[in-house]
Amino acid sequence: MALVNPHGKKKKLMPLLLSGSELKEAKEHAKTLKKIPMTSRETSDLIMMGIGAFTPLEGFMGKKDWQGVCDNFLMEDGIFWPIPITLSATKEVAGEVNVGEEAALVDAETNEIMGIIKVSEKYSIDKAHECQKIFKTTDMEHPGVQKVMAQGDVNIAGKVKVLSESYYPAEFKEIYMRPAEVRKAFEEKGWSTVAAFQTRNPMHRSHEYLAKVAIETTDGVLIHQLVGKLKPGDIPADVRAVAINTLIDHYFVKNTIIQAGYPMEMRYAGPREALLHAVFRQNYGCSHLIVGRDHAGVGDYYGPFDAHKIFDEIPKGSLELKPLKMDWTFYCHKCDGMASTRTCPHSKEDRLILSGTMLRKLLSEGQEVPDHFSRPEVLKILQEYYKSLSRENRVEVKLHKAAKGEI
Repeated sequence: MALVNPHGKKKKLMPLLLSGSELKEAKEHAKTLKKIPMTSRETSDLIMMGIGAFTPLEGFMGKKDWQGVCDNFLMEDGIFWPIPITLSATKEVAGEVNVGEEAALVDAETNEIMGIIKVSEKYSIDKAHECQKIFKTTDMEHPGVQKVMAQGDVNIAGKVKVLSESYYPAEFKEIYMRPAEVRKAFEEKGWSTVAAFQTRNPMHRSHEYLAKVAIETTDGVLIHQLVGKLKPGDIPADVRAVAINTLIDHYFVKNTIIQAGYPMEMRYAGPREALLHAVFRQNYGCSHLIVGRDHAGVGDYYGPFDAHKIFDEIPKGSLELKPLKMDWTFYCHKCDGMASTRTCPHSKEDRLILSGTMLRKLLSEGQEVPDHFSRPEVLKILQEYYKSLSRENRVEVKLHKAAKGEI
């Protein structure tokens, strides 16, 4: 059996990253163009288009695509897409660039020219409408809402050429893989069914359990961790990578796991983000996505299993990838092992509830981590990391932000 097709009508990866002489010429040309600054989220979206992870997008969305995605999960051409991928600018910047012209896309933080856009449209949006549709709230305490509401007043649409993917530090290179590279790795292993496990945290016992359940029914699992920008207090990607590799080496059968990183920034859009994770995991060659409790959620904006339900609400045939809907998992002392609410008959008092937030809190405060919460080899790595932090940088200083949806 072959891997699932990339998303879209063409059923092939469409990376927009230039190379060779074409790249060299485009970089020189970009220096002569007017500049449009990008936020970190827009830069990461551009890179995702560059490596083909956002296939079949050819650039930043116009107003009809924006509207269709918000309201019906569909772009103007009828292709399923769950979250708008847009570029915004101030009125002043937008006024300097005409429709039909090219402009250089510059990361606002590094000042690096990341791409070129051929401007096809300039338009305004109802930001509150986007927030309500995508995040199910307009609450300014929601980190995703904050970013949308902070966008410029004008959206700029157009096809792009991507000139760089060097936005992320060198320590990510060991796990950073493009979709074509991941697909090749699957094929070399002879895999055709692969489940993706999404994470922005080191893996505790519950995560390990979900991955092993998936291995029972697929050829293997892609542990796919985010290397884009996270919230203050999150554990850095290089530390996570070491911890995850240690878990793989000690507790998984050889050749059942591949770890890789992808360069997207979290939106904390809960159910909608679960769908976006499904789209680009299909582009990476995954046939399934593990969807657990509160997938891509934040605070209490979403129900614990809203991300399960939304896969039943989208238009039929939207995706080849299928969700693996996983229930709440925990360690049960009476069962003497990992279990879920579907398999464990015992009371809450018998269960050790596992969460990344709680693990970070315990580690940052130097408290003892309960048995069965995480593997000892993993804990050792994380404890060494927290010991290296000065007190003012430790997670507990930022834990009060959890109530505001920032943890």
